[in-house]
Parts: sequence; structure tokens; C-alpha cells
Amino acid sequence: MITVLPIIIPLTMVVLLLLAGKKTRWLKTIGISGAFLLLLANLAIFHQVRQQGILVTQAGGWEAPHGITLVIDLLSAVMLVVTSFTALVVAIYSLRGLEPQHHRYRFFLFFHTLMMGVGGSFIAGDLFNMYVWFEVMVISSFVLITLGSKKEQLEGGIKYVSMNLVGSFLFLAAIGLVYGKTGTLNLADISQTVRSSDQPFLMDSSFILFFMAFGIKAAVFPFFFWLPSSYHTPPVAITALFTGLLTKVGIYAMIRFFTLYISEINPFWQNLLLIVAALTMVIGVLTAASQFDIRRILSFHIISQIGYMIMGLGFFSAFALASALFFMIHNILAKTAAFLAGGLINEKTGSYQLKSIGGLFNENPWLGLVFFLPAMALAGLPPLSGFFGKLFLIKSGFEGGHFLVTGIAVWVGIVTLFSMLKIWNEAFWKKPPEGVVAGDAGAMEKPGTLQKPGVSISPNKLKPSMYYPVAILAFSTVVFGVFGGWFMDVLQDASEILKEPEIYIRAVLK
Repeated sequence: MITVLPIIIPLTMVVLLLLAGKKTRWLKTIGISGAFLLLLANLAIFHQVRQQGILVTQAGGWEAPHGITLVIDLLSAVMLVVTSFTALVVAIYSLRGLEPQHHRYRFFLFFHTLMMGVGGSFIAGDLFNMYVWFEVMVISSFVLITLGSKKEQLEGGIKYVSMNLVGSFLFLAAIGLVYGKTGTLNLADISQTVRSSDQPFLMDSSFILFFMAFGIKAAVFPFFFWLPSSYHTPPVAITALFTGLLTKVGIYAMIRFFTLYISEINPFWQNLLLIVAALTMVIGVLTAASQFDIRRILSFHIISQIGYMIMGLGFFSAFALASALFFMIHNILAKTAAFLAGGLINEKTGSYQLKSIGGLFNENPWLGLVFFLPAMALAGLPPLSGFFGKLFLIKSGFEGGHFLVTGIAVWVGIVTLFSMLKIWNEAFWKKPPEGVVAGDAGAMEKPGTLQKPGVSISPNKLKPSMYYPVAILAFSTVVFGVFGGWFMDVLQDASEILKEPEIYIRAVLK
């Protein structure tokens, strides 16, 4: 029964949060306690998977492939632990990082419905239930992105949900085609059917639709434009939560499908993945370099770094898959930390605009440190996690003879370093700009809001408790880099299972 905990725990918290009414204290207590329990349960699941192998539960006693199957292999277990850890840290940040009205508007209620959707997606053993959990995520995230009902949030929310509904339609259409071809929706049963067929192109037409659906969820080229149009609109705690969870579920689904249904990747799929990866990296990083809003810079870098993960999938060796997983976990930790640090900058100065702020390092070195670590991890400096993630991917690319796309990845890493140094130099090194009203976000762009030269633009004093969650994620990039060898061993075990889908099929179908 441990297999159902990633769904049961958030569902229980949702019921308790509904019963709590609008008592903010109770809402926060239940929300944080639930996130902590979810992390503990996922750690227990990870330990059991390492000890016993793949965990399978057949709901209602119906044997696969006829019933609802829940499956947790090593990949699922790792993703459950990393996402629930990140979500717990963001939940702690939200205690002070969100306004009281956001909690009264039931932030934690939709936080836990989102976690239920994420957990369900990772453990779903059939296509239709994966689709259902994707829809739970879309509904929850739409409510969260519009929480507060500001005009820019509503605009961002409409863009977000419109594109994701297109992805959901494509996903559902692909499910219909697969069922028509194979007569089953069970992932393991479909894999067995496809592998025993003498028509290797059986899944290609359906898989194009799956690729487009998951590409929208993951924000790859050319489906990425919804992300930078919406991620900068909600409070930064919500954006950070999305950063660590939503696009990564799309990448997880791509990895799961490709490894289950393609024994040896053919030139069409490999070329498609590598071309998409290169364009995603290049367009994301160049657009990020042209921005001056911290949230938009980091949002475009989400897109850029998704390209690295797609590149690792395109290489399709066991080591490349492990490298893509390593890079994905690094990105979850570092990008979430960078967004939360950006939220602290806004809390301190009242602005996300780089032209409106400056001099923060002299005034607040701890803020500089908790931003510097994840920023340099994203840029790929040793000994941080991003360095090893990129090193592993580059190594697998050169070993596979994919010199062009690997060279592009190296160049994109250099431009990423430029973007991170741009934020650092503008926000922390340069002197504070003159003529800005204290605490007025975007005052540089508003006429008639000047103040006397030399007056500090930093009216807000950050409480120490606001640093703790950001510091936890920032230093986790150091830990993930320093102990990268052990983590990579675990991920190589996961990738070996991915490359041998018969193990998954036997566990589910017995």
C-alpha cells in the first residue's frame, strides 16, 4: 500500500484544508505538515525501491492490463523525492513570501492538489490515468497562477491554460489512436505489444502527437512561448513551485515513453530530438540574455536548460539518460533557488528590474550568497551541480559522435554564465541608481517618482527566516555537486532499468 501514498497524503491534506475554513494559522500548519509527511513517505518509497525493486499495485484487485496500475520504479522514486523536497522548501518560503490573503484564498489547498497530480503522473501505469493526473495539474496550476486576481495574472493564466489545453487535447487524441491500434492503455502492455509487432512504425503516428503534447508541457521549441508569458505574473513562490515541478513532468513523460516504446532510437527520432534540443537551448538563452527583468531572465533560462535534458534523451545511451536525469534534478534545485532568491531581491528593493536596483552585496552579503550559488550552478561552474550535469552530457555527446549539438551546448553554457553575471553585476555589484522612490517597484519607468540622490532604495529589512528555505536549496546545489558520484550511481541504475524495459514489463504483467 505504500505505492498509493504520493496520492493519498495530498488528498488527505486537501480534505483537512477544506475543513479548516479560512483560519490562516490552521491552513499553514496543515499545509506544511502535509508537505513534510509527503517527503517522508517518498523517502520511504525510494528506500523500498532500492531494496526490493519495482513496486506495483493493482487497484481494486484487477490484474494488469485490465485495471488501474500504479508503478514506482527507480526513476519514479527519485522524481518523487526530489519534487516533494523542493515543494516542501517552497511551502516554507510561502509562509512569509506570500501575502496573508493568498493563504486565505487557499494556496495550500491547490498546492496539495498540484502535488497529487505530480505524484500521480510519476506513478501512473496506464495512459488514461496519466492523462487524468496531467489535468489535475493543469487545473491546480491555473488556480495558483491567478491567485490574487491581478490583471497581469489573469492574462498570464489565460495564456498558460490555453496552450496547456491544446497539449491535453493532443494527449487525448494520441491515447485514442493507441487504443485503436493496440486494444490496451496499460504502459507495459503497450510496450510488449509494440515490441512483439512486425510493424515497428505502429506507434509513430501516435507518438508524434505524444511528442507534441509532452513538448507543450515541457516548453520545448516551438511550443515554449506560453512559459515566459505567464511565469513572471504570479508571486515568486508560485513561480518557483512551477519551475521545480511542471515542465519536469513533461520531460519525465518523454523519457518514459521513448524508453518503453523505442528499443533502439532510429535516425528520425534522434534527429528530431537533437534539432529540437539545439533550438530550445539557443533561442532560450539568447532571449534570456536580452532581458532586464529577473523573473523573465530566469524564465527563458528554464526553456534553455530544458534543451539539455532533451539532448540527453536524444543521445539515448544509458549514460546519456543518467546524465539527463542528473541535469534535470540539478535544474529543479538550482532554478527554484534562483527564483526564490529573486523574490528576496524584490522583497528588499521593491523591484525585479535590474536597472532599478544595485549595491545589494555590500548591504546584504547573505542575499548575495544565496543567489550566487544557484546562479553559478546554472552557469555550470565547479564544484556545483550544474558543472557535473553539463560535463556528463557533453561527455556522452562526444562519445556518441554528436559533435555539433554538443558544441552548441557548450556555447549555450557560456552565454548562460553571461546572463547570470549580468544579474549579479546589476543587482549586487553596481552602485544603487539615483532617483528611485524607496520600495516603488519599477520606479525608474514612472515619471514623477524621483527622490534625492544617495537615498537608499532598500527600505525593507529581510527577516532571517526568509533566508532559510532559499539557503537550503542553494546549498543543495553544492551537496549535489560534491557528492555527484553517489547520485550518478543511483541514476545510472535507473537508466539501466529504462534501457531494459523488459524489467518494467515483467514487474507489471508478471
